[in-house]
Amino acid sequence: MTSSVFGKESLVSHFEALRKTLLKCIVATALCYPVGYWITPDVINQLIQWSFPENIGKLHYFSPLEAFWVKLRLGSILAMIFAYPYNIFQFWKFLLPALYDNERKSLGKWITLSSILFFSGIAFCTVCVLPLLMDFAGSFSSPELQAMFGLENFLSLAGMMMLAFGIMFQTPILVFIAIRFDFVSRETLSRKRPYIMTGILIIAALLTPPDVISQILMAIPTWLLFELGLILSGNIDVKTGGRIPETDR
Repeated sequence: MTSSVFGKESLVSHFEALRKTLLKCIVATALCYPVGYWITPDVINQLIQWSFPENIGKLHYFSPLEAFWVKLRLGSILAMIFAYPYNIFQFWKFLLPALYDNERKSLGKWITLSSILFFSGIAFCTVCVLPLLMDFAGSFSSPELQAMFGLENFLSLAGMMMLAFGIMFQTPILVFIAIRFDFVSRETLSRKRPYIMTGILIIAALLTPPDVISQILMAIPTWLLFELGLILSGNIDVKTGGRIPETDR
């Protein structure tokens, strides 16, 4: 009976700690929102100037409040990006009591690496993919056929592409986790390269618009990151056979 009471108290304390963590994250994001909303015009202008070829021209909005709602949503996204370091640190602090010392160090490193890879995917999409994609879209224009892109449609496409690249750039971590927790061996992944490459191409086709350029620009970095994941997991696979050492459990 006593252990049951202590178990309930422990569960309640965990939920309370999680509630406080979530509240801190919400407050931090809300505090960043005014800054995010304030810089949305500059972000939109810079994104258009960088991505759009001359033959496309300018973006347009087709309803009185379209630009306002787009700014509200973009401001929210920017606020979440600005608050991301603080929020991820809060979740890391929430998990600390349940981890051993070696697990704390390992979790901190992988959270940092995951963040770097996610933002690298967004940067790669912004710098390399969006300009090529918009140039491809503008290549169909002619004196009789003029392109006219809407603000909401373009930013929705850009946001979807950035998120897709950010997720796909997590491939090394997914490979490492799969080998680390003995879901699959490194040798098996090495032998299945042709099937994995086919899967990457299929996922890239699903996550990108139906043009070959953006699909290839997603598939090639993802393939290289898959190979990086195999390299990173090499020491673990050799030393522990792909299993978690007993000292780490």
